[in-house]
Amino acid sequence: MPTTVHEFAWPDRVVIGTIGVPGQRTFYLQVRAGKQLVSIALEKQQSAQLAEKIDEILDQLIALEGNPFSVPRGTPVELVDNDQLETVEEQFRTGVMSLGWDPTTAQIVIEAYPLTEVDPEDDGILVDDDDADASEVLRVSMPVGTARAFAKRTREIVGAGRPLCVLCGQPIDADGHTCTLPEA
Repeated sequence: MPTTVHEFAWPDRVVIGTIGVPGQRTFYLQVRAGKQLVSIALEKQQSAQLAEKIDEILDQLIALEGNPFSVPRGTPVELVDNDQLETVEEQFRTGVMSLGWDPTTAQIVIEAYPLTEVDPEDDGILVDDDDADASEVLRVSMPVGTARAFAKRTREIVGAGRPLCVLCGQPIDADGHTCTLPEA
């Protein structure tokens, strides 16, 4: 089957957002260009790593002599996006992601692939299902300023979860917390 590619070369909007209350949130990477809107689910840790790696790439590019790609050190104020997610219709749940740099367009490139189903009774062997939909990929290319703003928002979204217990480091739920201190 051919691969379905959802490609956004210069998106109008690219954000990480959540639905649900802390402790039960679902994270989404949402991209829009004109009327085309794609939302994919991903894990909190994937979101955090994506922001961290984007900042690492941008910081490496700043260090190049003369900053040839005009990478901003901070988040450009005009690119800050604190709006809620638009209507979410999950395209797929993210499995593998890749992150890269395209020097020809001076853009960060994110690729996300669906989580592949695994048959737990077959010791983790991938399921070969002839009725399965064609494999998909989301490819998003964003300029350096947008990428910096994306990373900042993502860190804020990830950090807005449940507070951590100062004693055991575990998340504190709204309905209470039983602290389990590690044995000394």
